[in-house]
Amino acid sequence: MVEDTAVQSSEAAVALLESRESVPTTEPVEETPVDLKAPELYINRELSHLQFNIRVLEQALDENHPLLERLMFLLIFSSNLDEFFEIRVAEQLHQLKYGREAVGPDAMHPEKIISRISEICHAQIERQYQILNEILFPEMEAEGIHFLRRRLWTDEQREWIRQYFENNVVPVISPVGLDPSHPFPRLVNKSLNFIVELDGKDAFGRQTGMAIIPAPRSLPRLVRLPDEICEGEGDHLIFLSSLIHEFADELFPGMKVKGCFQFRITRNADLTFDFEEIEDLANTLRGELHSRKYGDAVRLEVDSRTPEELISFLQQEFTLNESQTYRVNGPVNLTRMMAVRDLVERNDLRYKPFSPGIPGKLKDQKDIFTALKQSDQLLLHPFQSFIPVVDLLRQSAKDPNVVAIKQTLYRTGVKSDIVNALVEAARSGKEVTVVIELRARFDEESNLHLASRLQEAGCLVVYGVVGYKCHAKAMLIVRQEGNKLVRYSHLGTGNYHSGTARLYTDYSFLTADQEVGEDVHKVFQQLTGMGKIQKLKKLYNAPFTLHAKMLEMIQREARHAKSGKDAHIMVKVNGLTEPKLIRALYDASRAGVKIDLVIRGMCRLRPGIPDLSENIRVRSIIGRFLEHTRVCYFANNGKPEVFAASADWMERNMLNRVETGFQLFGKNADRLKKEMDYYMMDNTQAWDLHADGSYTQAHPAEGEEPFSAQQALLDDFAR
Repeated sequence: MVEDTAVQSSEAAVALLESRESVPTTEPVEETPVDLKAPELYINRELSHLQFNIRVLEQALDENHPLLERLMFLLIFSSNLDEFFEIRVAEQLHQLKYGREAVGPDAMHPEKIISRISEICHAQIERQYQILNEILFPEMEAEGIHFLRRRLWTDEQREWIRQYFENNVVPVISPVGLDPSHPFPRLVNKSLNFIVELDGKDAFGRQTGMAIIPAPRSLPRLVRLPDEICEGEGDHLIFLSSLIHEFADELFPGMKVKGCFQFRITRNADLTFDFEEIEDLANTLRGELHSRKYGDAVRLEVDSRTPEELISFLQQEFTLNESQTYRVNGPVNLTRMMAVRDLVERNDLRYKPFSPGIPGKLKDQKDIFTALKQSDQLLLHPFQSFIPVVDLLRQSAKDPNVVAIKQTLYRTGVKSDIVNALVEAARSGKEVTVVIELRARFDEESNLHLASRLQEAGCLVVYGVVGYKCHAKAMLIVRQEGNKLVRYSHLGTGNYHSGTARLYTDYSFLTADQEVGEDVHKVFQQLTGMGKIQKLKKLYNAPFTLHAKMLEMIQREARHAKSGKDAHIMVKVNGLTEPKLIRALYDASRAGVKIDLVIRGMCRLRPGIPDLSENIRVRSIIGRFLEHTRVCYFANNGKPEVFAASADWMERNMLNRVETGFQLFGKNADRLKKEMDYYMMDNTQAWDLHADGSYTQAHPAEGEEPFSAQQALLDDFAR
């Protein structure tokens, strides 16, 4: 359970709970005036985002996960928190610095948000290191995975480590003594560094008393010792920080190191553009990428043993205050500990491997086009394989009857199977058009390389629409069949990346429906050319029709409920923050609609408020796989409608991005509803949201069997 320090509570929301009496959900609610824009009805977005990260940390304590996977959850918490500070905290500080304070529906001022974030993060980071030091390290030690502290090194190990230091560290490291001719160095975002206290004079007679050692990023943060110099079985690892601490004297010949302490700076890493001034997006982005490494400092992490005068020195150097300083009991760069996965071969301490399933019609199918003509195919990754999506593109690249391929790419990778197939198709003379979203956060540089590779192969590469990220997941294959051109389409909720398809839950929809194909064609026309909004027959797209369609569906369920008809809404997305959608859900709840929401991360809506949201249930699923599907179900008085999309229910997705949504029918719609039900049945990996913004983990009731949605889906589809 999340600790009290991690709970974002609203006194106003609690007051609402206490002042209103609950009414039966089966009776239509007599509508009384309610200000649905009242700030107390909304949870702060940043604090909700932080709560998701805390739920990830909780997995490190869940013994249902294998030991090394629990360690990974703890490290993912660090990685997530890095990005949270780089982007979300940095944005709040930027607003305060330039006097551009903006408040969301919750009306919480950035200064208060930053204060609350600091309070929560200090408590949770302290707790994170307690979990690592007091629980995970001892349990790994018991399993033969040893992280050797300096005092435990044998003479033989120490000599090997010294040789490693001299051969691998000394040649690439550059200590900087601080004096008038050597000012404080400009340190890269999230880099590992050491502040050193010195005594004595150097070769030039200088007596500075202080130096900085930046640890090169090329150096591994964990080093595995050879088995032959270790006693007993198991894996013996040392931290780079321990190694540098031990031999820091050798970096300052003739001087004495009085103290050596690690620290790390997190900087503002967001990229901002004045779109009216941009003439070439790719060139502008290339110019901005370097600055990301040296943005304003937003957080200082420092070894808790560091003397206060050195901490004060660092705070002054980076213009940070005490609330932005985090004293940690262990390595300051925990994310780099993920190297354990490659250094330790202990499959017994990891999740059991599985083979994703493949539907019978797509298994061993040499002609995927024939299979799609017979029936649409819906795949749920990672429980079902991503290979059919790749195979569609591979076959298209080789098929002489395929004349054109159109594809959106967001986070893919330069050397992926998808990209290789596009390159092959272009080189074989097919018309290949690729819409690349360069501004996929932290993948910008990779996407620039990707664009260059595709252009060199002869692909037509465009970067979407300036000011609107292209987040749509769409592929279109145009094939000559007899005397006509036939379109085959793929639409998805996730990225075209084989790696993430093994880690993220996402739907893929493959179809030969010609009306869908025509709609996908029109979406690509809007992305690559110019013109008025084109009317689509079967798809809904942001920023034009998707938001309005979702509002329409919610409002229709409300009308059904008021008329005593069957009304039920189910939504599963990564984030719910868009105010109009939230107000529509509040209205539907007041009308008596049963609403089940599975929101992985940010959720501004407060469930369980009497006379307002008592018919709304909100849960978050945290497990082996990152929940990433965006789907929704509307009962529609016995004629249910089911949709999937690339878009979350957030302002940026609905109003400021290019997204695609599509409806599913028949068996595919029934199947998706069943799989959504799994998430509502989950009593092991689900966290339920309360009106005050707190979450509690679900547990099986007395006599109830444990049920995990992700495990049930593995049982259904995988081997």
